[in-house]
Amino acid sequence: MFSSLKVRNYRLFFAGQVVSNIGTWMQRIAQDWLVLSLTGSATAVGVTTALQFLPMLLFGLYGGVLVDRLPKRRALLVTQSAMAVTGIALAALTLSGHVQVWHVYLAAFAVGLATVVDNPARQSFVSEMVGPDQLQNAVSLNSANFQSARLVGPAVAGLMITGVGTGWAFLANGLSFVAPIAGLLLMRARELYVVERAPRGKGQLREGLHYVAGRPDLIWTITLVGFVGTFGFNFPVYLSAFADDVFHAGAGSYSLFNTLMAVGSLAGALLAARRGTARMRVMIGAAVLFGAMEILAATAPSLWLFALLMAPIGMFGMTINVTANTSIQMGTDPAMRGRVMALYMMVFLGGSPVGAPIAGWITDAYGVRAGLAVGGVIAAAAAATIGLVLARVGNLRLSVGWHHGHPRVRFVPRESGELATVG
Repeated sequence: MFSSLKVRNYRLFFAGQVVSNIGTWMQRIAQDWLVLSLTGSATAVGVTTALQFLPMLLFGLYGGVLVDRLPKRRALLVTQSAMAVTGIALAALTLSGHVQVWHVYLAAFAVGLATVVDNPARQSFVSEMVGPDQLQNAVSLNSANFQSARLVGPAVAGLMITGVGTGWAFLANGLSFVAPIAGLLLMRARELYVVERAPRGKGQLREGLHYVAGRPDLIWTITLVGFVGTFGFNFPVYLSAFADDVFHAGAGSYSLFNTLMAVGSLAGALLAARRGTARMRVMIGAAVLFGAMEILAATAPSLWLFALLMAPIGMFGMTINVTANTSIQMGTDPAMRGRVMALYMMVFLGGSPVGAPIAGWITDAYGVRAGLAVGGVIAAAAAATIGLVLARVGNLRLSVGWHHGHPRVRFVPRESGELATVG
C-alpha cells in the first residue's frame, strides 16, 4: 500500500504536501464561512468557488502546454510561492478588519490562476519522481494524503474560526507552503526519471486535443468526471447551507461534515492504493453509488444521519477521482501527459464555475435539499448512460450473479448468438 514512499524524492514531496494540504483545507473552510458570514447567501459561496476554478476552465489547456514545456519542479516552486503570498495577503486583510467580500473573490481567482499550472504540474510530476511501476500507488497515496489532511484541516479550522477568527486560518495556510517548497528544493535532480519535454512550437494545444479525440478510453473517462465534478461535487455550497439553514448549527457542524466526508475519502484512496489496476467499471459503479448516496443525503431528516452519509459519499467520490486520474496518467504518452492532465483537471475543476452558481441558485430558490438531490441525479444518470454506451461499443452485456457467496455485477462479452439477436 505504501511502496512508492521508498523513493526519497517522493517522500519529500509527500511530506510537504501533508502540511500544505492541511493549510489548504483550513483556508477552504474559512473562506466559505467568511463569505457566508459577510453575505448570508449560498449563491455568494457558489460564486467564490466558481471564481477559484474559473481560470482552470478558461486557461487550463494552455497551462498543460506550459507544463509539457517547462521543468516541472521549477514550475511548482513558482506556483506554490504564489499561493503562499495569496494566503498571507488574505490573512492580513481579515486580521486587520478591512476584509470585504470582493477581497475574497479576488483571492480565490488568484489561487485559481496559480492552479492552472500547479495542478497539471503536480499530477504529471509524480511519474518523474517514482517512474511507471509505482505510478498507480503514488497517485493513490497522493489522494490519501489530501484526504488525510482533510481530516485535520476542517477540524482545526472550525476551532480557529470559533476561537480566534478566520484570519488565523488564512495565515496558517500561507505559512504551510514553506513545507512543499522546502521539499522541492531538497530533492535530488539526478534521481528523477527523465521525461522529454515538448519543444516550443505551434499547434501543440491542437495536437493534445487530437490525441485525446483519438482515444475513446480517455474521452469517456473525462466526460464522466466532467458531469460528476460539475453537478455532484459542489459541497462548499451544499454543506455550508445544510449546517446553517437546515440544521441551524454553526461552523463546528460544517467542519464535522467535511471531516466525515474525508474519512470516507481516505478509505476510498487507500483501497485504490491496494488495487493493481484502474478499471472503468469500478469508476462507473462508484459514480452511480455516489449519486445515489447524494440523493439519500438530500432526504436525511436529522443532522447525525446526514453527517454519517458523508462517509460513503466521500469514499465513492474518491474512488471516481483516483480511478480516473490513474487510468488517464497510465494510458497517456509522457510527452502528452501535461496537456492531457490539464484537460482532465480543466473538466473536473473547471466545471465548478458552471455548477457552483447553479447549485447556489437552486439552493436559494428551492432549498438545499433540492440542490443536492439534483446533483446526485445528474451524477448517477451520467454514469449509467456512459456505462451503457461503453457496453454497446464494446459488445458487452450486464451480468448479475454470485461469486464466493457475494453478489457480483459486471459487464461481460456477448456471445455470438446474443449479438445476432441484438442485430
